[in-house]
Amino acid sequence: MNVPGVILAGGLATRMGGGDKGLHDLGGKPILRHVVDRLASQAAPLALNANGDPDRFAEWGLPVLADSIEGYAGPLAGVLAGLDWAAESGADAIVTVAADTPFFPSDLVARLQAAREETGHPIALAASPDTGRKSGLGRHPTFGLWPVALRDDLRRSLRDGLRKVVLWTDTHGCATALFNEPGPDPFFNVNTPEDLEAARARLEAEQA
Repeated sequence: MNVPGVILAGGLATRMGGGDKGLHDLGGKPILRHVVDRLASQAAPLALNANGDPDRFAEWGLPVLADSIEGYAGPLAGVLAGLDWAAESGADAIVTVAADTPFFPSDLVARLQAAREETGHPIALAASPDTGRKSGLGRHPTFGLWPVALRDDLRRSLRDGLRKVVLWTDTHGCATALFNEPGPDPFFNVNTPEDLEAARARLEAEQA
């Protein structure tokens, strides 16, 4: 099943000092380029969820979708923007990834789709083992498969003040695609300058 992909870049990047985290250099090209290339092999068409002046992303040639919910309402607002965009073309679902996570799995979309089909739940989120949690899993709420049919419910929930992703997903039924392969964390994201240096070291090691 082909599915549209939406890259979530609507946050404020406060821990990075503001600006667009995805535009920082990683191995000679922006983090966002790594993300776009990785997602383009799994989903189509692609769009970028970002707030502010969309012209700063003009060179990417992607639709830029601003949040329709004011006040930087978090990743669910970006999901809603993506669902509204996908609905215009008659798509049934979208997949989302974070703009600051350049190493996410190359089979992300296929495994999200498989998890949803196996369980019959309308939503699927990626997850990794997390022994610090009671469930033993740490879900990644920006890496998910979302049905267009729930967009109006999501809009109402956001307008009512909901911000926590899993509170909404679990209300509707959420499958989990578990990524527990050995090796570096594929969902490592660049939140701070120190994270960016770690990502550069990781990329150099992978390319060596």
